[in-house]
Amino acid sequence: MSPTAKARRAVTHSGHTVPTRRSGGHDDGHGTAAGTDGDPVVALRGASVRVGGRTLWSGVDLRIGAGEFTAVLGPNGVGKSTLIRVLLGALPAAAGEVRVLGARPGQAGDRIGYLPQRRSFDATLRIRGIDVVRMGCDGDRWGIPLPFPGLRRQAVRARVDEVIELVGASAYAHRPIGQCSGGEQQRLLIAQALVRRPELLLLDEPLDSLDLPNQSAVAALIGRICRQEGVSVVMVAHDVNPILHHLDRVVYLARGGAATGTPGEVITSGTLTRLYGTPVEVLRTSDGRLVVVGQPEPPAVHADRHDTPGSGHDAR
Repeated sequence: MSPTAKARRAVTHSGHTVPTRRSGGHDDGHGTAAGTDGDPVVALRGASVRVGGRTLWSGVDLRIGAGEFTAVLGPNGVGKSTLIRVLLGALPAAAGEVRVLGARPGQAGDRIGYLPQRRSFDATLRIRGIDVVRMGCDGDRWGIPLPFPGLRRQAVRARVDEVIELVGASAYAHRPIGQCSGGEQQRLLIAQALVRRPELLLLDEPLDSLDLPNQSAVAALIGRICRQEGVSVVMVAHDVNPILHHLDRVVYLARGGAATGTPGEVITSGTLTRLYGTPVEVLRTSDGRLVVVGQPEPPAVHADRHDTPGSGHDAR
């Protein structure tokens, strides 16, 4: 456990015990300190967003506490990734209030780790995985990198080694990134997002294009980081099943609205029927996976972009 994540511990909505950071967070300009005990890491109240003159979602209320793992779910095109952009400050909310780490979006960027939608690396790319991780320290600075002073250089090297070990990538971190598998690349990119010790980790479809074993492994890794490091996680996902047992909270977007709460509160037949405005049934298979079946058009509401419409899909 990193020093910043030690000390007292708290219990999340799912019952997980997670470390919490001590008080002394940044002042938000209104006399309160963001990041102190009891303050939400993310807070939306009556929030809405418009893109190209069209309202994607509205009336969204959400509070995410320290060390909580939240999934953003829903069909394609409803604004899941747009929510991440709003939290980053890249897109303003059209209405309502949005606070991130006690400040307006975009004002606490140095305390946020961000992993955008999966990008592929050319197989001939020679840059090493460890160099990709190190870019998380100084990759936002333009120009020729200046040599760090001795102590600073040692601290950076130690932190890079620490996060590589945390994500389980030590065995291949010195391999060219283009020669790493999809799951290995994703672990290294998560390490890059963690290297500055963020309090909030925003992940945009980190399981996309991974096979099922790697989806499960990366989901377990993110859940472990959330618990051990006390980092709040907001993750966009198409399929809830790989992360279901790690979740504290769900934001489900559909038809311009949203349902928020624990997985047991949101991923139900009644809640999704109200959200979609059409009969929806949530089924649980013998192995515990959730399947959402809609009528009269079965799970086109949840069809993965890589799938073809059928009579039923896993909840996505």
